[in-house]
Amino acid sequence: MIRVLLVDDQPLIRSGFRALLDLEDDIEVVAEASDGREAVELARAHRPDIALVDIQMPVVDGIEATRRIAADPDLAGVHVVILTNYGMDEYVLDALRAGAAGFLVKDVLPEDFLHAVRVAARGDALLAPSITRRLIHRCLTQPAPAVAGPALTELTGREREAVVLVARGLSNDEIAGRMVISPLTAKTHVNRAMTKLGVRDRAQLVVLAYESGLVTPNEA
Repeated sequence: MIRVLLVDDQPLIRSGFRALLDLEDDIEVVAEASDGREAVELARAHRPDIALVDIQMPVVDGIEATRRIAADPDLAGVHVVILTNYGMDEYVLDALRAGAAGFLVKDVLPEDFLHAVRVAARGDALLAPSITRRLIHRCLTQPAPAVAGPALTELTGREREAVVLVARGLSNDEIAGRMVISPLTAKTHVNRAMTKLGVRDRAQLVVLAYESGLVTPNEA
């Protein structure tokens, strides 16, 4: 069962998403919050698999709420998916750096929304190609924060190869096929790379891959 926390200051938006999720046998909405501070409190109380978090909210905004959830070791299993009306804008990179596992626009089709929840619950990065293109542009046109460049030298050759393929948007199964290894081995390479680089999930791994220069737009 995928346990979901809904976070949005608009009750109508929350009720719409809840109506969709309640129809699914494998998804349960465990709580709802109307601001970021309440979201963090409910995340600690319920330990959901997914927190669907709006960007702009009173008291504490979505990016700060994401940062607080990501910084709490007890909430390591909570995957934050950002909800926004603004699409692929200046919030994308900030939210991913804060620890978000991905992005969804609020006018997403119902079937795509449900698929996205399941993708995020598996621990995969929820980054559509259009979002990735904007992400690349931001990484290349603004100064990057401190990047774990030296830590890249700690990766084995196979781990570096796996990171590159993650940055290109491949799933574990696709990485396994490209590297001619089992999906379990592919997942192991990715997880070890994330541990060595100190990133929370695949979405942050994508950010680091581009900011460090391990992957460039011409290679993607």
